[in-house]
Amino acid sequence: MSSVLYRKVVKNFGALNVLRSLDLAVPDHKFLALLGPSGCGKTTALRILAGLDMPTSGKVFIGERDVTRLQPRDRDIAMVFQSYALYPQMTVAENIGYPLWIRGTPDTARKAKIGEVAAILEIGHLLDRRPRQLSGGQRQRVALARAIVRDPAAFLMDEPLSNLDARLRLTMRGEIKRLCQRLSATTIYVTHDQVEALTMADLVGVMHGGDLQQMAPPIDIYDRPANRFVATFVGNPPMNILPVTLAEQGVMAGGRIVPLARARLTACRLAEIVEIGLRPEDCSIAQPGAPGALPGEIYVVEPMGNETLVNVRLDGGNVSVRAGRDFRGSVGENISVAFDAANACLFNSAGLTAVQRVNSNGREK
Repeated sequence: MSSVLYRKVVKNFGALNVLRSLDLAVPDHKFLALLGPSGCGKTTALRILAGLDMPTSGKVFIGERDVTRLQPRDRDIAMVFQSYALYPQMTVAENIGYPLWIRGTPDTARKAKIGEVAAILEIGHLLDRRPRQLSGGQRQRVALARAIVRDPAAFLMDEPLSNLDARLRLTMRGEIKRLCQRLSATTIYVTHDQVEALTMADLVGVMHGGDLQQMAPPIDIYDRPANRFVATFVGNPPMNILPVTLAEQGVMAGGRIVPLARARLTACRLAEIVEIGLRPEDCSIAQPGAPGALPGEIYVVEPMGNETLVNVRLDGGNVSVRAGRDFRGSVGENISVAFDAANACLFNSAGLTAVQRVNSNGREK
């Protein structure tokens, strides 16, 4: 068993409360991405699991073992750092095999294991080189090889791709995902990059202000955000948020009444919703005066090659709309924004998602 469990973990640095009371369970063999802005506590959570920091209170388990007070070497984990942390005086083979050498693994077995993991990561031809002779992507593969060489109970990765250029990050995302699926190991991956989290992980845990806001599969994080923070943090461009007031047949948003189905309107009244959230891809550009659409004017047009992002100024705020690559509107032009209210999330005054979007079958997703 290599499941990971945080039980009411608190971490304070003096008067600074970095983790408030973290309860988090990562099932065996799953890939969890801890996602959040800088200072949210995600790296501290990882360091506590690794044994590099001690919690102020609470417990941490790997499998059935309480590892809260164990030394890092006794936890059976492997960590890949943002800086790679390779030994410059050692060859690639010596860097990879160092954890086995520390454990006293015989030379023959150690060389065989080094060759095995080097083949998996396609760096067998680099074994006699030193880190300074490698590219960033090759150094990252060596760091990964060193982590997996001893078959740990869990892999911990702290923003391992942040030092790579955009194209290499794209390649390495796929490589790490493929590697973790092949090894079927429990993995906790810390990142501030939502693309990494959504494309690589089985589960995404969104953190903010020392609290776990939501943990769910990537599609649920995107489609069914637990609160306003998750809704606006995940997604690029982020979810559009507009203030609303309740009306007889729906809600007033952007200067127009947005009709809602009776059940949703009743739920909105009970929850006392104050905001509506729409993903840019759930909005479309309509002609001025189009029935049911919100009137506005074009504020910014951003051609992206495969699509065009159109920022529209409405009564109550700006919204982003994903339009086709052939969109030809100009700044200041009067247009309207249309959407299906069934695709909206509705938030109460506490910022919680009180009413979720509805799927194509007309039921709550």
